[in-house]
Amino acid sequence: MHRPDSIRSPAGRATARRALIAAVALALAACSALPDKPQRSTSYDFGPGPLAAAVPAAPAAALPPITLADLDTAASRLEGTALNYRLGYEDAQALRPYASARWTQPPLQLFRQRLRDALAQQRTVLGTLEAGNLAREGRSSEVLRISLDEFSHYFASPTASSGLVRVRATLLALSPTGERVLGQRVFVVQRPAATADAAGGAAALASASDELIGQMVRWVDGARR
Repeated sequence: MHRPDSIRSPAGRATARRALIAAVALALAACSALPDKPQRSTSYDFGPGPLAAAVPAAPAAALPPITLADLDTAASRLEGTALNYRLGYEDAQALRPYASARWTQPPLQLFRQRLRDALAQQRTVLGTLEAGNLAREGRSSEVLRISLDEFSHYFASPTASSGLVRVRATLLALSPTGERVLGQRVFVVQRPAATADAAGGAAALASASDELIGQMVRWVDGARR
């Protein structure tokens, strides 16, 4: 096959090589400009909980039924599923979400379910409709209202962090004549995180939640005495 003299000559071959190199470089630059493959988000919850049924410390009949009030998340910044962190050493007022990590449910729902399971070990846990029926029948029960005010992976320094949970709790006695406050308390628990990332923060927050729930159950059981 006949080839042009410009290609057969040394100058022509050099020009062709330069053109090929330029084409390859252009192709590589185009590839590097493509967006990275989206990183898959990891979902976290509080873990499986106890793997065996706990033995109740007291018969359920010894303690009055209790109702966990319905969640009020209308004005809560924690109603979403973002896994949040704070840089306490830099700007503690800024609540930042991890880009590739989320909770399976809003933290308040995860916390409430864990609390319900803990309370149910020693007493009957009712819904709000059931509590209303008891009141109409002339029977009393207790109502626990909670507000999850802080739930974040808190960094005291770039290398030291913890799961920080703060909850406001109000315990009321519900009777046919109305409500009576039995007690009110703010619980704050911090648990150290093993790693300074989303996985470490999620584990620390689950641990802090379990510790806080244990404190809250003991408070609820003793508030009526």
